[in-house]
Amino acid sequence: MNDREEHDEHDDRDNRDEHDDREDRDEPGGHDDRGDHVRHPAPHPARPVTDVTPPPRRTPQPHQPPPPGPRAELGIGMVGYAFMGAAHSQGWRTVGRVFDLPLRPAMNAVCGRDRDAVAAAAARHGWAAAETDWRHLLDRADVQLVDICTPGDSHAEIAVAALAAGKHVLCEKPLANTVAEAEAMAAAAEAARARGQRAMVGFNYRRTPAVALARHMIRDGRIGTLRHVRATYLQDWLVDPEAPLTWRLRREQAGSGALGDLGAHIVDLAQYLAGERLAGVSAVTGTFVRERPLPTGGLGSVTVDDAALFTGRFASGALASFEASRVAAGRKNALRIELNGEHGSLAFDLERLNELSFHDHTEPAVAAGFRRILVTEPGHPYLEAWWPPGHGLGYEHTFVHQARDLVHAVAAGREPAPSFADGLQVQRVLAAVEDSAARNCAYTPVPESAPAPVPGSEPVPVADIPT
Repeated sequence: MNDREEHDEHDDRDNRDEHDDREDRDEPGGHDDRGDHVRHPAPHPARPVTDVTPPPRRTPQPHQPPPPGPRAELGIGMVGYAFMGAAHSQGWRTVGRVFDLPLRPAMNAVCGRDRDAVAAAAARHGWAAAETDWRHLLDRADVQLVDICTPGDSHAEIAVAALAAGKHVLCEKPLANTVAEAEAMAAAAEAARARGQRAMVGFNYRRTPAVALARHMIRDGRIGTLRHVRATYLQDWLVDPEAPLTWRLRREQAGSGALGDLGAHIVDLAQYLAGERLAGVSAVTGTFVRERPLPTGGLGSVTVDDAALFTGRFASGALASFEASRVAAGRKNALRIELNGEHGSLAFDLERLNELSFHDHTEPAVAAGFRRILVTEPGHPYLEAWWPPGHGLGYEHTFVHQARDLVHAVAAGREPAPSFADGLQVQRVLAAVEDSAARNCAYTPVPESAPAPVPGSEPVPVADIPT
């Protein structure tokens, strides 16, 4: 997702989250190789990313349910083909081979600016065709769902136009770079929902079986009334001051730094597991390396945070603490979340993602303590279709589960989760964090979004998904 040189898909750096930056500026059709929004000629007029007015020439049509009988096709068109594009491609390529689905995902087209590079990506990842302008995906009759895997500054433009064109949409996190863009996207999704279209934001860690099991246990009352959540997401890819200045270190392109890249994930997880929204936050942020080398020589200014720390309070009164950093030396992709309740605690560590730690405080003290739950049984979320017990899953499988849930939501006409409204609410939290940090840690309420389901409402009410 960055301006780094592309590596083979087996490079161990592919295990990093969005910080890997290989979702580079060459991906979304219509941007130049420098990522400064100078567009190549396109058959439709260029539009600035902040202009989220849909193209007027398209008339949205009500989404028609698939005909009965053998599985109908759900044609996918994806924008972006680097790190996140590769992860989403693997999800779409695998989901129908593992799960029984009501619709058959068809990888019909992938889009990027560089004709040769996107053609190579299409061949590598199994896409039937390659496009160099994302607008062409909206004109294709064989594309019913647009998957957006581009940097955040193009999310709003593409998503709003795709919804206006009658497409379902999956958009990578964070939903947008600003609250205003996220509001426009949520409004477009709400209007499209009346036409039978679905829109989901890709917070993939919800789809880790152990996290989904934790959600189920919390809703079952296993830890009782929630009192405290602590979440951290730490990486170290910016420790070296000689690391180059990429688009992810520029506010106008990335929106924010560790806060949006990593903090968005743990905010979503905390709210998903707690089943309620954060009401307010107090925050500090820091940028430790103010200038970094430019690819063309010289130095450029870093305009986003390297790290963000904040506390928060849920609507119920439960407390929360969060830490997101891309300069935590030795931490490669260390996401951890713990929830403490009246009757017990649950803890999840992404570096041990097939395990969930559970402490039952109602047990006698002489026998109490955290115990490990190995989340590999067929009765655990998503695992009925995978391997025998004890055979664990990995990072990439969260994208398979994400595709599974979205296909079910589209087929059943249900609102997927997390919705664009959920993504907007996370964006409001991120904005409140930045506001608080700018005002010397002042407690900052998080504005409420328009009425929407509590984060975590499940799109598919089946036995293997927590309800």
